[in-house]
Amino acid sequence: MKAYSILTGTCPKCHQESMYKDKNPYHLGNLFEMHERCSHCNTKYKIEPSFFFGAMYVSYSVGIALAVAAFVIAFLIFGASLISTFIAIVATLIIFLPFIVRVSRNIWINFFIHYDPKAFNG
Repeated sequence: MKAYSILTGTCPKCHQESMYKDKNPYHLGNLFEMHERCSHCNTKYKIEPSFFFGAMYVSYSVGIALAVAAFVIAFLIFGASLISTFIAIVATLIIFLPFIVRVSRNIWINFFIHYDPKAFNG
């Protein structure tokens, strides 16, 4: 059940509502805009001030995973030159930056808040 919350950005406790005011991470002006609490189970998303700073550590891992994937695809599968492979890696990281930010926050909050099927009060 963690994977559902991580991939969709829904409440980690009840999975009934998006944590974000705008579900699309590519609307860059709203990238970090989150609801304060879940309207279904009342879970507070920002557990403490600066809670999501920890997601930076997760984003490093997610970014490395995407960079390795870009390397494998560009260099090993397509046989691109090292310069072209480097450009492919940088382009991948830039294009996926909003996704990396959101999925890192989702992973981080799911470390601390666990799914409870009884949390949905509807």
